[in-house]
Amino acid sequence: MLLATPASAASLPVERSNAAAAAAPRAASGTGGAGAALERSAAGRAFYVDSREGDDDAPGTSPGKAWRSLERAGEARLRPGDTLLLRRGGRWKGTLRLEADGTARRPITVGAYGKGGRPKISGRDDDCVVVAGSYLRVSEVRASDCGWAGFRVDGRHNDLWDVYADRNVAGVWMTARGGRNVLRNSQMVGNDRMSVDDAEPDNDSGAFGVLLNGDDNRVIGNLISGSYARSQDYVTDGAAVEVYDGDRNLVAHNVARDNETFTELGHRPGGTADGNLFANNVVTSSRPRGSFLITRGPGHIVGPVRGTVAVNNSVYLPARRTIGFSCADGCGKKILRLRNNAIKVGGLVGFEDASGIDDAGGVYDGRIKDFKPGHRSIHADPRFAGRRDLRLRPGSPAIGQGVPLGASWYGGASMAHDAAGRTIRRSKNPDAGAYQY
Repeated sequence: MLLATPASAASLPVERSNAAAAAAPRAASGTGGAGAALERSAAGRAFYVDSREGDDDAPGTSPGKAWRSLERAGEARLRPGDTLLLRRGGRWKGTLRLEADGTARRPITVGAYGKGGRPKISGRDDDCVVVAGSYLRVSEVRASDCGWAGFRVDGRHNDLWDVYADRNVAGVWMTARGGRNVLRNSQMVGNDRMSVDDAEPDNDSGAFGVLLNGDDNRVIGNLISGSYARSQDYVTDGAAVEVYDGDRNLVAHNVARDNETFTELGHRPGGTADGNLFANNVVTSSRPRGSFLITRGPGHIVGPVRGTVAVNNSVYLPARRTIGFSCADGCGKKILRLRNNAIKVGGLVGFEDASGIDDAGGVYDGRIKDFKPGHRSIHADPRFAGRRDLRLRPGSPAIGQGVPLGASWYGGASMAHDAAGRTIRRSKNPDAGAYQY
């Protein structure tokens, strides 16, 4: 990413597209996960997989008769309401392929049982967990050091929650076929590998916490950190949430730490990446360079990206080579809309060209600015409580500085609350940023 020149900002995953704290994985004990999974699956069957004591010739119907391999688990003819459980503390190399279809009323559940750490799947030969079916609920699994993606979602109407992905090119990849899925309450930590990092100019790609190539997905309430890698083209590269050819995705209430950028958007020639919404995210970094949002107009090879909305986000990037937002190569009000954001950076707080962004209710602080603030937007220090704690201090100019917005700005009534769960006021001016004072 060439942060010195916003108009030529960052790389996108062209090569691949064409073909809580950042802690150790949470340990689990007891059988709560298995019990919850069985309760959700109602009268469905349960199957078990044990990497140490299992036997692929066993029926797999109890912990004492568990299967051993991911291959055998992938061959199971799962039906709506069934449950597939991996033993905690287990380690597998290979790919867990989930191709069965549940229903909205009776999803198929994939989780863990027993005591110990998360079931861990790794291996550089392929993506570790491939969710190709529909109405699958996948939880508690760790996908680490995989061929490309930790979790690859090709199907629709799937729910990934409390999963953990690390040491991949992409922690979670919603492919072009992957639509209307949810990723929630999960951790994508240290996905810091590049897919392309060579001497050819302007083609490096990788280090994605989440990569969205599909439409209508929801990325909600996750911790995304360490999406950052060395790059021959851009010095460093990576993104917490990369959007390429994906439309109408909702990215909300996430905590992002120490990534190269929070989000970057683009599409291939003839494609679109329209109508993506970023709401109530908390973005911090101690890196020497980075950015919050990078998007493009029609003059860029991966533009135009239309209808991006960023609302009530809090951003603190204190290093000097940082960017709050960049809307370049033919920016316009139909390209980027900003509402009620609180952004403090050590470098360029905002860049626009052409007719500029549609902005209101923001509080912006940076060493350099290259945009015209909109209605009720001001240049002032939002006075965050700390480097990672982006709640507002007493007397912050962000208090009451925002503009009233309807629930649709946040992705619906269920999403119209701040990062701490407090309802965002609609009847009078709310606070700017992800936390209401």
